[in-house]
Formats: sequence, structure tokens, C-alpha cells
Amino acid sequence: MNKKLQHIALALIGLLIVNYIANSVYKRFDLTQDKRYTLSEVSERLIDKIDTPLTIHVFLEGDFPAEFKRLQIETRQFLEELQAKNANIRFRFINPDNIRERLVKRGMMPSQLTVEEDGKLSEAIIFPWAEITYGKKVELISLLPNSIAKTQEAQLQNAVEKLEYSFANALHNVTLKERQKIAVLAGNGELQDIYQYSLLSEIGKKYRLAKFTLDSVANNPQKTLKDLRAYDLAIIAKPTERFTEEEKLTVDQFIANGGKSLWMLDNNYADTDSLYNEGKMLAFPRDLNLTDLLFGYQIRVNNKLIQDLYSAKIPLATGNVGNQTQFQHLNWFYHPLVNGNPNHPITKNVAPVRFRFTTQIDTLKGNLKKTPLLVTSVLTKKTGTPNFIELQSIAKEPKENEFASGPQLLAVLVEGNIPSAYKNRIKPFDTPDFKAESTNNKMIVIADGDVGRNQILKGKPHDLSLDKWTGEQFGNKEFLINAIDYLLDDSGLIQLRNKTIQINLLDKQRAFTEKRFWQFINIGIPLVLLALFGFGFNYWRKKKYQ
Repeated sequence: MNKKLQHIALALIGLLIVNYIANSVYKRFDLTQDKRYTLSEVSERLIDKIDTPLTIHVFLEGDFPAEFKRLQIETRQFLEELQAKNANIRFRFINPDNIRERLVKRGMMPSQLTVEEDGKLSEAIIFPWAEITYGKKVELISLLPNSIAKTQEAQLQNAVEKLEYSFANALHNVTLKERQKIAVLAGNGELQDIYQYSLLSEIGKKYRLAKFTLDSVANNPQKTLKDLRAYDLAIIAKPTERFTEEEKLTVDQFIANGGKSLWMLDNNYADTDSLYNEGKMLAFPRDLNLTDLLFGYQIRVNNKLIQDLYSAKIPLATGNVGNQTQFQHLNWFYHPLVNGNPNHPITKNVAPVRFRFTTQIDTLKGNLKKTPLLVTSVLTKKTGTPNFIELQSIAKEPKENEFASGPQLLAVLVEGNIPSAYKNRIKPFDTPDFKAESTNNKMIVIADGDVGRNQILKGKPHDLSLDKWTGEQFGNKEFLINAIDYLLDDSGLIQLRNKTIQINLLDKQRAFTEKRFWQFINIGIPLVLLALFGFGFNYWRKKKYQ
């Protein structure tokens, strides 16, 4: 009896020890092949910053297509991983059916999906959004971002791959105590605010924006340089007037002192209004006096216009029916439609970017790392300037042998210790803290000033990602936002956009055609086996006890 009591006591003590260890040592194991539930170091650092309750509302609840159930499941499992790392994180899934209008007013637009069930197609509407609340800060997360995916399955794949980046980016925004500052340069005929509204209003949600004019360089260049150095990034959007040497040195020393820069340059003058009004226009080189500056950064933006057979469409009046003018959308080879580098986080899964009367970029030899971001198709043609461009040329059948210039570089990322263009030159003004080289800096150069220019519809700025005439969607807005995020990303957050996950999806067409066969496999065979077992067991039992 005493031995039994001892065994029971030891068993109880053992259970208590195991329970204590289980409560004090918590460990989750990710057994997936692609480690989809293993958080990156960047995400873990962001989670560690959360010291007060953070609430996540996910509007993926209710009835929707089976493949998007996967997105719901993946989102739930990912949020469970966040909650396991920090108990301050709480999440809840909400059915949006009764609050649709309220969600739309807050900017959460629904997605319309095509559903295929039993070989029949139908439409479904879902709200693939999440909302993070942390203190007084609120951040919206799109769980189904726009992409170049041609099918819903590929779109789902992209959405699951971007889950960690989308949530990590939102966590970064709500936990950020001081926003980085961006200077939108002015004074050299840059784009007016109304033409940059679509882009700037979006990045203004995450960064502090201010217009910075270089006019004061003429009177007090040292003070202008000091003021500019207070910013983290400078955007140079389609300057049309020549830069003075003092202005160039100011920008150069901003870069040399670690300032990031985004260049959108038009090296040709091409007036689209005269093209539509008069049927032709004269395209001629524009002297911005930036050649030597960019040459110092191992970049050269050329003057030849690029035509590409893979291009965007423009509307043209083709006749009248009664009193109504008939329009037709035709490919305009001077507006190349360019796919991004699939291996870089700036351009991965970004829709094609539209260029308008663009030139191309040459990279020069040197120690700087140059990464192509946007490159045309191989079917291109270079047109020298000055030259007349006629609208009627759109009706001509292109000759393939004329479009044989090969792929052209339109946007490039430059990284490394960027040297000053004034390193071994006479400087237009004295600056006591002149730097001959920046340390681990980044810049992006784009050979088109209109890549970030939004259209105007009824006097108001139109969405940069959508053409107001054709309704085509482009990746300009997402590309530029990603570019800015990459330039200002010191934590490596945007690298999460390169995360790759393999999702095994059901082949609906095959499942429908082989439906009877698999029903027999899943239902008929178990019944047949059960009957055989029952018959055999009964036969054996009778034989044994006869």
C-alpha cells in the first residue's frame, strides 16, 4: 500500500513538474517546407515595440469562394503567430455584410470575384481588408493587393506571399514615433502639385512632405544646403528649366551627406496637346544641365525617344454615329508598357508601368551597384530628336525589322558609396563641410518625367494607377511608392516583398470532369471494403464456431 502511495505521489509530482515546464517554456514549430509561419527578424523587432494593446479587425468572415477561404485561414494562422509572440496583440474576424457602406466610406473598397462551382460561373463580393488600431493611430491593410496576376489563383498566391509584408508595414507605421521627411524639389519648372497629387497624397500618409525650392541658392547657398540636408529624401519630378551650378552642387552635397534621391527626368520636350490639336508635334532635346552631375553618379540619360510594340493605348476619334463621336483605343508605340524586374522587391508583382515619350538610360563603369528596375521589351525602336511626331503614324502597320533595337533600360537603382560630381572640380560656392563621397547611399533614376504624373478629370486629380480614357490599370503608383519605401527603408522591411510561398490549389476544371470517379473513390470503395470485411468476418466466424 505504501509503495502504491509513493508511486501515486511521484506521478503527481512528475505531472506538476511537466506542467510547470510547459507553462514557462513556450515553443511553436513551423513544419511547413517554405517556413511560411516563421517570422522574419524585422517583424519580430516590430512586434517587440508593442507595449500596449493593439487591435486587429479582419473583414474576412462569411460566405465567399473556397480558394479565398485559404486567404482567411492563412491570415488567421499568421495573426495567431503574432499573438503568440506578443500578448498585447489581439485580433477578431468580422463579417462585413451589415457594415459595407461604412467600410466603403473609410476607403475599404470591395473586390468582385468570379466563382466557378460545378462548371458554372457566378459573381461574389468580398472585403479583403484589415484594420489595425494602436492608441490613436489607425492603419488599413489591403489583403488582396493589385498585381500582374492573370488568374484569381495567382492573385491569391501573391496575397498570401505579401501577408507578412503588409502587416509588418502597417505595424511599422503605427509604432513609428517620428516620420521621415521628404523634400519635393521646386524652382526648376517641376510638375505642379495637382499633377503629383495622386502620388504625394498616398506617400504623405507615411512620410512628412514639404515643397523645397532651390531659388534661395542664388542668395544664400550655404543656408539652402543646410536646410535641404534636414530631409531624408529629395524627389525631382520632371524639371523643365536649366539647373545652375550652385543648385547642382546643393543637390550633390545633399546626396554626398546621405540624402536619398528619386529622379524623374524628361530629356526631351514633347507637347502632347499640340499632338492632339494639330496632329503632329516637334520633339526636341531639353537642356537641364544635369548631364555632368549624373555622369558623376555613373548614369547617362539619353535624348532618343523609345518606341515599343508592347505599349499602352490612347483614345482617337474614328468617326461619328449621328451626333456622337466614336472613339477607338489604339496602341501608341511612344507610350511603352514596361514590366518590372521580378527579382527585386521594388518591382516584384507590380503591374506594367506606363511611360510617355520616354528616353533610355546608359550605365557607366564604376564601383557603384546598378540594378535594372524597368526594362522594355526587345521590340523597340529609337527615334532621334529633334523630330516631328505625327499622330497619323498610329494607323501604319509596324515593320518588325524596324523594331530591333533590343531591350532599353528606363529605370535604374544605384547603390553604394556615391561619389560627389564635384570631387575634383572647382566648386561654384564654398561649403565648409564638403564631402567627396557618400557612404552606402541609394538613388533611383527614371528616364521619364511623366511616370508619376496623374491625369486631371473634371478639374480634379485622377488616380495615377488608372487611365481616365481607356480604364487600363498601370503599376506607376505602386512602383513609385515601393521605390520611395526602398530608398528610405533602413530596417529591411521592404525585402519581405520578396517572400515566396507555394500554395497547392485545386484544379477546378479537372475536379469537375472527374467528379464521378472521385466520388466513387471516396464513397464507393470504403463501402465495398466494409462489405467485404463484413462478409469475410462472418464467414470466418461461422467456420470457426461450426
